[in-house]
Amino acid sequence: MRTNIDLHIHSRYSAATSKRMDLPTIAREGARKGIKIVATGDCLHPRWISEVRRLHERDGLFFLDDTGFVLTTEVEDSKRVHHLILVPDLSKATELREALSSRSANLETDGRPSLRMTPLEIADAALDAGCMIGPAHAFTPWTGMYAHYSSLGDCYGDLAGKVLYVELGLSADSDYADRIPELREKTFLTNSDAHSPWSDKLGREFNQMELEDLSFEELKKAVGREGGRGPILNVGFYPDEGKYNRTACTRCYRQYSPEEMKDRAGRCECGGRIKLGVKDRVEMLGDPEPVHFDHRPPYLHLIPLAEIIAMAIGHKSAHTAGVQKRWNKLIAGKSEIEVLVEADLSELKTEERVTEAIRAFRSGDVVVKPGGGGRYGTISLPDHVRSKNEKSRSQRSLIDF
Repeated sequence: MRTNIDLHIHSRYSAATSKRMDLPTIAREGARKGIKIVATGDCLHPRWISEVRRLHERDGLFFLDDTGFVLTTEVEDSKRVHHLILVPDLSKATELREALSSRSANLETDGRPSLRMTPLEIADAALDAGCMIGPAHAFTPWTGMYAHYSSLGDCYGDLAGKVLYVELGLSADSDYADRIPELREKTFLTNSDAHSPWSDKLGREFNQMELEDLSFEELKKAVGREGGRGPILNVGFYPDEGKYNRTACTRCYRQYSPEEMKDRAGRCECGGRIKLGVKDRVEMLGDPEPVHFDHRPPYLHLIPLAEIIAMAIGHKSAHTAGVQKRWNKLIAGKSEIEVLVEADLSELKTEERVTEAIRAFRSGDVVVKPGGGGRYGTISLPDHVRSKNEKSRSQRSLIDF
């Protein structure tokens, strides 16, 4: 059973999240997106877990309508590195919470708690509780594993071999990660890390996995690639879009080479701090070219459908009335993921300019300007698609009125 899964989000009890990150809204918007299993996030937070408890539990998942929730949490270690933990059931969530409670000052107040613990200590507690653990957004310069450690062994010590997965994050893809030899045996996760339930955030990156049924045990087998289960597609952003992809100044965003950064002692000519980018960090750690083992699924670079529509019709925001009307029309009777990945483009009920934009993303025929220093990169349609869209834009669609 081909299943779309997003294993990293946050509830409204985490800092800087939407108040609409509640279970009914996440379930509804996840279904519209096409996500069948979505993380709860924040499962150590007492108020959030009390809400999850009210859902119908079946085989380690918690169901609201047709959406299954899996217990997850993201925690921060003593070096501010983030770790993603997948939890099999409520009793194990309680066990993990008790193991961590004496080592955190904000376990009661923040959905993503900070722990006075090393990664090895956190992994030991998680594995003792029957959980799975791996680095969250492993390449992010501030809070990713590779920002502070040179290897999984350096991070997790003698428990590195029990780390089944690595979350790539928005600034890396399989080509980046498979340049690092120690990662080639690991399962790569592409998750949204959503702080908002809307379609341009929830499921903006997701995993497509082969499962036999919807259960935690099946999910665990898929992550471990056991018995024919496993990832069959990773879907996410172009790494160049990431706001820390290139080495750049965090104040003026001027981009530098690592050598220039070193020569300038990490300071831009404007006085701002130069932050090493993901691309250059991979260059330091990895081989010149990626090596994809047979288990590695394809990686499809996509952005949310509303953003593609906005690009196609020339709107600056994915939330304008014109974009939302087209989005709702396109997903009528299907999910957003079906439209983006599977649907016959000739059968979509929309203008040619939108269809051509979706086609361009499916084929990778787009132009990406890299981000860095904290500013996202930009992505645009190539000239031949843009010129075609300009012609079709001269005649306004009925949906514009």
